[in-house]
Amino acid sequence: MQVMDQRGQAVADAVLTLLPDGATASDPDASASSSAASPATHTIDQRDERFVPYVELFRPGDRVVFRNSDNTRHHAYSFAPEAAFEMVLKPGESSDPITLPDAGTIAVGCNIHDQMITYLVVADALRQGKTDSRGQWQADDLPPGHYRLGIWHPQIRPAGKAQTRELDIGSASQSLQVRIDLGPDPRGSGDRERLDY
Repeated sequence: MQVMDQRGQAVADAVLTLLPDGATASDPDASASSSAASPATHTIDQRDERFVPYVELFRPGDRVVFRNSDNTRHHAYSFAPEAAFEMVLKPGESSDPITLPDAGTIAVGCNIHDQMITYLVVADALRQGKTDSRGQWQADDLPPGHYRLGIWHPQIRPAGKAQTRELDIGSASQSLQVRIDLGPDPRGSGDRERLDY
């Protein structure tokens, strides 16, 4: 599957979820929580005054650790109800793990460097993934059938609204392409006045 924007450019970091026909994310057969492996720990790095990656996909119960690989302090924070936190990390420091128990999208910023932003997307669909730099994601071992595809990206328009598409999938090798409308990238150049904070 490939995600393209309105100009025909590949879209990296789009989160895709697939649910079988008629299922909801809370249905046991449509989610992976009943058969999921133990919770995973993901690392969000702070490097070159950016959060890396821009978007990270989690399952409920997974944990996140923030690491500062820069030579300046960062003040990471989130006001999201799913995970409200704030922390100051000196160069070379890592945070304690933060558990993300509930589905939702958590925007994280840096209170020192305004251009820094990352999104922690917690989802629990049976099949879910994130597009690579070529805008591609492969859903392995997907039985043929009718599915509802959820698509979310930080820059999707209308702002913040996940989109859905109905898909008929005939074989695992089937190639699908979807287009979404994106707004401008909110990550700009660094705030040069506060680099040595």
